[in-house]
Amino acid sequence: MALLRYLHLDVFAATLGGGNHLGVVIGAEGWSDDAMQRFARWTALVETTFLLPPADPKASYRVRIFTPHKEIPFAGHPSIGSAHAALECGLAEPHDGLLWQECGAGVLPIRVEGSDASRELLLKSPGERVLETGRSAHPLLPAALAGIEPGALPPALVDGGRRWWLAEVADEASLRTWQPDHAAIAALAQATDSMGLCAFARARGSDYQLVVRAFPAGVGIVEDPASGAANGLIAAYLVHAEPQGTLARGYHVSQGREIGHDARLVVHIDSGAIWVGGRSHTVVDGSLDWLPPA
Repeated sequence: MALLRYLHLDVFAATLGGGNHLGVVIGAEGWSDDAMQRFARWTALVETTFLLPPADPKASYRVRIFTPHKEIPFAGHPSIGSAHAALECGLAEPHDGLLWQECGAGVLPIRVEGSDASRELLLKSPGERVLETGRSAHPLLPAALAGIEPGALPPALVDGGRRWWLAEVADEASLRTWQPDHAAIAALAQATDSMGLCAFARARGSDYQLVVRAFPAGVGIVEDPASGAANGLIAAYLVHAEPQGTLARGYHVSQGREIGHDARLVVHIDSGAIWVGGRSHTVVDGSLDWLPPA
């Protein structure tokens, strides 16, 4: 069997090594579900994706997304990274500035802005619903929020491809120094079938206007350095709660510095449509010598 192409990417990085890892396999059309899952388990990355020919004629390509434990229908940084890989490998070309990604959540548009090292890819969020709001929305929520002063908006449970609890914190410094109770967040995630808790604070810096920390205990991750889907939900909540607010037309996000990363995400909001993305960098581009069992 011919060697496959494999890319290891740094997605949403503001500085070298600051983003989220992603492994992308090209040419695994003959692999079974079990073979893909076995490889994703071996990489031990938060997500590994497989780029495949589309089944839908509207789509530019098809992507399957695997955590080490299961396949998931949609996630933010794997979608942006996979689009980057599709362009880098010549598997897709944008039309009218858009790629169309086929995944478990449907066929989703990805906006292509710029080129080469300055290229930014932005994914349109698949649609969001605010399910619950308020600190009393769930009996386990206060314990998960212990130790932080709340911001202007009440906590909320928001669903849109992934389900997250969102909580605004009073200021950037408080959020960056917060030592959360990870067991309490995990209990909340398990009880509500959610990813966990994503906390955010408004910032006054020129490089970013929002600071985000994401704790996806629902999938066994302590803290995520860069969260595309979660940031889409935050943007949707801000537009829902403050349609005339200063962030309602878009902003930049800083995430991951508390765990040694430095991610930068871009949020564009056009007529209510939310686009979240940023830049990706190919760190490794090589051959994959991995023959799955027959």
